[in-house]
Amino acid sequence: MLYIFSGLPGTGKSTLSSALAKELQAMYLRVDVVEQAMRDAGTWVDGPAGYIVCYAIASQNLRLGLDVIADTVNPIQVTRQAWRNVAEYLETPFVEIEVVCSDDREHRHRIETRVADIPGIVLPTWEKVRNRQYDAWDRDHIVIDTAHQTVSESLTTLREQLDRERRKIS
Repeated sequence: MLYIFSGLPGTGKSTLSSALAKELQAMYLRVDVVEQAMRDAGTWVDGPAGYIVCYAIASQNLRLGLDVIADTVNPIQVTRQAWRNVAEYLETPFVEIEVVCSDDREHRHRIETRVADIPGIVLPTWEKVRNRQYDAWDRDHIVIDTAHQTVSESLTTLREQLDRERRKIS
């Protein structure tokens, strides 16, 4: 199964996706780690380069029969379709999960107080997060609103929705 996580920085996407990866013992693929490693190696990171690397790594692990959890902002239709293409090409089931924080004050607080967990990465400012292109979704997907929930509560909500999706696939 390919679990495709999407959402703006500071919504709780990495917290939830990494917790799910640990719980499922799935391969965890975070584009921020890939892109920072590319920068550290002296590679120019602009445009889709990090995503393209992630698509290839995800494909290889799905071919091995591993569940893959992809943690990316995934802000535009073309990247969302590219993730779906990875799964569809391999005839692998997938689920799309958007993580949001509907309370702007809480979201801003998270952005302004968080500490980088990837050495060398420069975290975006609130202004950059608010001004980032983020296309509206054009298809059904799971939405998890973390605004007024603990991580544990959000993970429970996610599990419940994933169970419903798995029943649809079966």
